Amino acid sequence: MNIGQAATASGVTAKMIRYYESIGLIEPPIRTEAGYRIYATEEIHELRFIKRARTLGFSIEEARQLLALWRDKSRASADVKRFAMKHVRDLETKIEELQAMSLTLRHLARTCHGDDRPECPILADMALPGDDQPPHEQ
Repeated sequence: MNIGQAATASGVTAKMIRYYESIGLIEPPIRTEAGYRIYATEEIHELRFIKRARTLGFSIEEARQLLALWRDKSRASADVKRFAMKHVRDLETKIEELQAMSLTLRHLARTCHGDDRPECPILADMALPGDDQPPHEQ
């Protein structure tokens, strides 16, 4: 398969495939005498694997580690589970942080008159130095 066909088959754009090759996430495929990339079925599977990992929120470096675990047939599933559960904890922390941000912005928006006056509690809150922002409740 050429890069366009590989992109269609894997769901990863040709630009991202080239990027993944440039950073060593995937091995460069064999090339024709004319220099065109030729992708095998195994490389398409790797691209799909990376796409799924990225869809689940794993960083490129985490996708690299997962790919290494996937390729290593002697690895223990406990290693994979530990890796996945760390990611779950990271996601849950991020969700909590995003919820706190949402609550704060909702509170600030409720206190803003939203009229022609220049006073704005939203901007006033953002102008507070460092960690001086008061916590806002629902």
